Amino acid sequence: MNANSFFFPTGTRSAMPPLSPFDCFAAPATGGAGPGQAVACDYAFGPHWLPDGRVRFRLWAPDAAAQGHAIRLEIAGMGPARMTEADGGWFEATVPCCDGARYWFRLDDGTIVPDPASRRQAEDVHGPSIVRNPQAADAYRWTCHGWQGRPWHEAVIHELHVGLCGGYAGAMARLPRLAAMGFTAVELMPLAEFPGSRNWGYDGVLPFAPEASYGTPDQLRALVDRAHCLGMMVFLDVVYNHFGPEGNYLHQYASAFFRDDIRTPWGPAIDFRRPEVRRFFSENARYWLEEFRFDGLRLDAVHAMEDEGWLAALPTELRGRIGDQRQIHLVLENDNNDVALMQAGFDAQWNDDAHHALHVLLTGEQDGYYGDYATDAAASPPVRYLARVLAEGFAYQGEASPYRSANGTAVRRGQPSAQLPPTAFVSFLQNHDQTGNRAFGERLATLARPQALRAAVALQLLCPQVPLVFMGEESGAGTPFLYFTSHPPELAAAVRDGRRREFAAMRAFGDDAGADEIPDPNDPATFEASRPPMDIDNEWTRYYRELLSIRHHQLMHRLPGSRSEGADILGAAALCARWRLGDGALLTLWLNLGTDAVRCVAMPADAKLLHESEPGAAAALARGLLAPLTCVAALAGHS
Repeated sequence: MNANSFFFPTGTRSAMPPLSPFDCFAAPATGGAGPGQAVACDYAFGPHWLPDGRVRFRLWAPDAAAQGHAIRLEIAGMGPARMTEADGGWFEATVPCCDGARYWFRLDDGTIVPDPASRRQAEDVHGPSIVRNPQAADAYRWTCHGWQGRPWHEAVIHELHVGLCGGYAGAMARLPRLAAMGFTAVELMPLAEFPGSRNWGYDGVLPFAPEASYGTPDQLRALVDRAHCLGMMVFLDVVYNHFGPEGNYLHQYASAFFRDDIRTPWGPAIDFRRPEVRRFFSENARYWLEEFRFDGLRLDAVHAMEDEGWLAALPTELRGRIGDQRQIHLVLENDNNDVALMQAGFDAQWNDDAHHALHVLLTGEQDGYYGDYATDAAASPPVRYLARVLAEGFAYQGEASPYRSANGTAVRRGQPSAQLPPTAFVSFLQNHDQTGNRAFGERLATLARPQALRAAVALQLLCPQVPLVFMGEESGAGTPFLYFTSHPPELAAAVRDGRRREFAAMRAFGDDAGADEIPDPNDPATFEASRPPMDIDNEWTRYYRELLSIRHHQLMHRLPGSRSEGADILGAAALCARWRLGDGALLTLWLNLGTDAVRCVAMPADAKLLHESEPGAAAALARGLLAPLTCVAALAGHS
């Protein structure tokens, strides 16, 4: 989620059957169409090549229909074509067209707009769209033909920003190193076309068009293809809760995309009550899975969506469309900790509770939402939140959140989650949000003691929850990850000033520091400063390789069917957590993030030591003493 976006609104009848939310999921398929393959079911949104070589262009423009306005299709090098109005606010034109042609729609007032379902853009978000024939002779030819995916419990995720890697080709070049380290998946931050060339991706306005500044769509396909050849899954972060502030023309001809009764941090909420809106995003999810063969999607900030039941239906519909010959995985970011939604077919949720609890223990910070995980009461130390995360999944399961409660009104958050398997939770110490939404983008390598961070990394990578590592984290990068954009001047100034106002009242700014010192998101230097060192080998990369090797060889095959056997608090920053794995083995993790040793039950003599984050920690544990700033992992009852 990008908490620093700002919403600024900018740009005779033919028979057409009414749209249902999931009409596009008519027939199962095994993957994206290739040369010589027909698409099993066409999309309502975006251009569609017909068997006779012509192209059908569609635009949903209910405002234009209601006002009796005309819409023209214009293709570079050809005369304009008046689009025919169809039922439900649709306009359509079928014309001869060459592969690679540039096109746009002209509204009645003369405004030129790109296709909101453009598959490729020329000249950024305001420029023409490009029509591409999926059956052209030079269409991308996949090389990893037998890929069916990997089961979810094998996921070890590396989150990366494609732009900081140098585009699609640069990200592809990093894959062998990540695979060799033990990562089984990469998750790409959003790729929908955004304004300019520098952006986190959450300001996208054309959800079907891969960001052109990173490379061509076929270069993105090559990235996914190469990952599959290396045995790695590829997930994509998608944004269905808002459109970005620059280049969104929908309000000019399809204001029905938005509600006028509900607002989000980015402006009017998207109106999922409308079948056309539901279908637009359903087709987008399907598009990435089919046309680019992504292995799954991470849905951004669904707590900011009034989805009208669309989310709960999406997993079944997508899997019905893709078929059972491929494994696809769907993950949520959801501040509501909505267990019912997870039970509807999503594989997992990003576990912010795990991050926040660990962050408080590692840094002592209590600003903002971290205050919900910090207390000075000896009877209720902050570690209790981490203990509940490890034992039951969520820390907040219906309790009132002090951070969200105001004016005497308690705001309760979450639902009971102990019935979910540990793999239903994605655990992370850092990610783009938690690092980049800091004023100065500091990483834990600069905020926490190295020994404590080593212990926390061991806990994350060896517990049964699915681990996610943010780019640079695996090499102990000290470089920041900052919020960056490349907006036009007026919007850039608004974003910069709004961000500085947001942080001005925080404790980090005293007499010696001011909000005006926060890096300007639009300055190219801010982007360059966020680029972590790449392809280096140091003590951190070796540590990650060691831990991931243990996970692969000792734990991964045992994770299906695993369940928690509880977590005991041993001290103000110490605990012991246990899981009964699928084959009956007992995994135990001892963690002490405090600076004093604590007494505990000794590690059983028959337990096999998997890891100690510091030399001598296991020997001390055998004597019933958990050393400070350490993590110890052991396996008992294994074969």
